[in-house]
Amino acid sequence: MDTLTAIKARRAVKHYDPEHRLTEEEERTLLDAAMQSPTAFNIQHWRFVLVKDPALRQQIREVAWDQAQVTDASLLIIMTANKDAWKTPERYWAGAPQPVQDILVPAIDGYYNGKDQVQRDECMRSCGMAGQTIMLAAKAMGYDTCPMDGFDFDAVAKLIKLPDDHIISFMIAVGKGTKEAWAKPGQLGYEEVVIEDTF
Repeated sequence: MDTLTAIKARRAVKHYDPEHRLTEEEERTLLDAAMQSPTAFNIQHWRFVLVKDPALRQQIREVAWDQAQVTDASLLIIMTANKDAWKTPERYWAGAPQPVQDILVPAIDGYYNGKDQVQRDECMRSCGMAGQTIMLAAKAMGYDTCPMDGFDFDAVAKLIKLPDDHIISFMIAVGKGTKEAWAKPGQLGYEEVVIEDTF
């Protein structure tokens, strides 16, 4: 499936075949694709938590409005990010020419140090881009997805033992859909959404 077709075909699917599982190779392909997503300063601070334990999935479902896709989808991916990834800047530019390292490594500290909101915003942006990559790659592989933020973030953080320096952005259910999504119920028009130059 080409990229534009995958973009138009991707929908938030809620009903999945609970017996279906992705192969290890498919999982690896999907997550390798996610790791190609861009991050500012190449800090790659996303961490993809694959929840496979059925008991843990059930506990997460209980704090996620009892949404069936939490337990029924082949994969449940919790999109998290390490807010402190910027603190080890040299690792992200180790293979770059020295003049590039000399500029970018200190710039990372200047951009993030002491700026909690900037750190948090960066985590959300990066997880959003990686999440969209996962959803489009899954569609191209013949799978459906559902991005989710309808859950108790604190409860899920506790269940997955989220480190203090990490945050959760959202979750994605991935699997074999059993019911088609509704037709898009209220798509805004191009003229309303696309603004040229200024409002």
